[in-house]
Amino acid sequence: MTTMMPAAKPKNAHFSSGPCAKRPGWTHQSLSDAVLGRSHRAKIGKAKLKLAIDLTREVLGVPADYRIGIVPASDTGAVEMAMWSLLGARPVDMVAWESFGSTWVSDVVKQLKLADARTIKAGYGDIADLAAVDTKTRDVVFTWNGTTSGVRVPNADWIAADREGLTICDATSAAFAQALDWPKLDVVTFSWQKVLGGEAAHGMLILSPRAVQRLETYTPAWPMPKIFQLTKAGKLIEGIFEGETINTPSMLCVEDYLDALGWAKSIGGLNALIARADANLAAIEAWVEKSQWAGFLARTKETRSNTSVCLSIVDPDVTGKGPDAVAAVAKTLVALLDKQGVAYDIGAYRDAPPGLRIWCGATVETADVEALTHWLDWAYATAKADLSKAA
Repeated sequence: MTTMMPAAKPKNAHFSSGPCAKRPGWTHQSLSDAVLGRSHRAKIGKAKLKLAIDLTREVLGVPADYRIGIVPASDTGAVEMAMWSLLGARPVDMVAWESFGSTWVSDVVKQLKLADARTIKAGYGDIADLAAVDTKTRDVVFTWNGTTSGVRVPNADWIAADREGLTICDATSAAFAQALDWPKLDVVTFSWQKVLGGEAAHGMLILSPRAVQRLETYTPAWPMPKIFQLTKAGKLIEGIFEGETINTPSMLCVEDYLDALGWAKSIGGLNALIARADANLAAIEAWVEKSQWAGFLARTKETRSNTSVCLSIVDPDVTGKGPDAVAAVAKTLVALLDKQGVAYDIGAYRDAPPGLRIWCGATVETADVEALTHWLDWAYATAKADLSKAA
C-alpha cells in the first residue's frame, strides 16, 4: 500500500451507483434528435417511446409474449405499481437483504397491511435463505441485485418452474449486467439510470402472461391511484405497453435511453454488457486479493454483485478502534478522492455498514477501475494516518 499519490487518474471519475456513468463516448450532441416541444402523445413522440420498448426487448432478450411498459417514478414507481396492483390475491413471501428490499417489505406490511405476508430477511453482506421461500404456492417479492449491499441472487434455480403464485423481481441494478431467468420471473422492474447510465425518474415494468392474467382477474381491496392503474374494465390497458405512458415522460430522457440502447447493440448486446461488468468486478477482485485493508461486504463470491460493488474496511488497526473509527476513515477516504477528482459518490449507502460502494456496471471502463484501485490505497493510507494523528 503506497502513501505516494498515484500519477494516473481514471479518465472518468463517475463511480456513483445511480445515476451512473454515461456510456463511453457520450456527449450532449448524442441527444440532438430528441423530440422536444412536442406532445409525447403525438405520432412522433409515441414512435420514440415504442422504439424504446422494442429495443429494450431486443437487448435484454425479453420473451415476445411479455409486455414492456414505461412508467413513472423510476424503479420505485415500477415496483410499487406492481405490488399495489397484484398482491393480496394469495399469501406472499417478502425477501430482503438490503435497504430497498426492506422498503418493499415495509410497504407490504405497513401500507398494504397484508396479514398473510411473510418476511424472510438477512443482514448486509448475507443473502436471505432462499430455500425457505415458498415459490410454489405463494407470491414472492425480491431484489435480484442488492444495490446497497452488493449481494445478488446467484441464479433463479430456487424459484419453482410450476409455481402457482407470481414472482415480482426488482432488477434495477441487475438488468443489462446480469442474466435474468425470464421463465422464472413474472414481473421485472428497473430504471434507466443504472447499468446503461440513463437519466433518472423513469421506470420499466415488464409483465409475463401470468402477471397479465392476475391483473385481469383480480381486483385489490384498496383504492388504486390513477398513476398505478394498469387495467380498465377488467382488461389490461395495452396502450401502456405500446408507448402510451400513464403520465408525461421526458422526451430528452427517452432520447438518452435510446442512445444507450443503441450503444449496447453496437458493442454486442447483452453478452457484451455482462462481460464489461464482469471485467470490472474482476479488476476489483484482483486488487482486494492483495489488499491489506479492503474486503467485500458480500460474504460469498457466488452472491457478489458485478455492478454495485460494496467494500468493507478489514484492517485490524482501524476496526479494532471501533465502528466510529471505521466510519471516519471511510468518510475521509471518500472526501479525498472526491477532492482530487478521482472518484465521485463512492461512499456506502447511508443505511449500510461504513465502507465504499463502487459502481462497476457496463458503462464503466475497466482501465478506470484499475486506475482507481491505486488511488484507493493512497487515500486509505492518508485517511488512516489522519486517524492516528487525531488520536
